[in-house]
Amino acid sequence: MVCREYACDTPFFTLLPSAFGTLSIVWQETGWGAKVRRVFLPHKGTSAESLIQMNFPDVRPLSCTTIVDLAERIRSYLSGEAVDFGLDVVALEKCSGFQKRVLLAEYKIPRGWVSTYGKIARGLGIPSGARAVGRALSHNPFPIIIPCHRAIRSTGELGGFQGGLNMKQALLELEGLEFSESGKVLTDRIYY
Repeated sequence: MVCREYACDTPFFTLLPSAFGTLSIVWQETGWGAKVRRVFLPHKGTSAESLIQMNFPDVRPLSCTTIVDLAERIRSYLSGEAVDFGLDVVALEKCSGFQKRVLLAEYKIPRGWVSTYGKIARGLGIPSGARAVGRALSHNPFPIIIPCHRAIRSTGELGGFQGGLNMKQALLELEGLEFSESGKVLTDRIYY
C-alpha cells in the first residue's frame, strides 16, 4: 500500500502512450484500494504532464497493480478490442449528484450504440435537460471508462469530446459505427 510512503491524499499519475497520443491516469490510494480521480485524454498543444500539473499540482509519478491493469485494458480498448470497464476503480463519489446520474446513464450505453444528449436527459426525467447532460459529460473525469464518446447530438452530429472530434469519431468507428460524408453517425442503434 502506497499510503505508508506518502500521505493517503497524495495523488499519483501513470502515463499511457497510445496511437491517439499520451493519456494519463491520475489516481489516489484509498481505504478501498486505488481509485481513479481523472483520465486525461490527449489534448492539442498541451502535454499529458502539463494537464496533470495544472489540475493536480502535488501529483507524483507512480503506479500499482490496479492501475497497470486498467492501463492495459484502456490500451486494449484503444486497439479495437471489446473491453468492459468496471466502475469499482473510479472515484465517482468526487462527482456531483447530477453528474453522477448522467455518468451512470452514459455508462449503460453498450459498445456499438449511441444516444443523444436529449434522450439521456429524458431517461433521467429531465425532458429539457439536453444541455445540462452535455455539460456534465464534457466534464466527465473518466473518459473511455465511462464512454462519453457515445453521446451525440439529435442531428447525428458528434457534439463535443475532450479528446477532440477526430478521436470521438475514431472511437465510434472502432466500435463498428459508420459515418456519412458530412460526419454524421449512421445508425439505428440509439439507446434510451
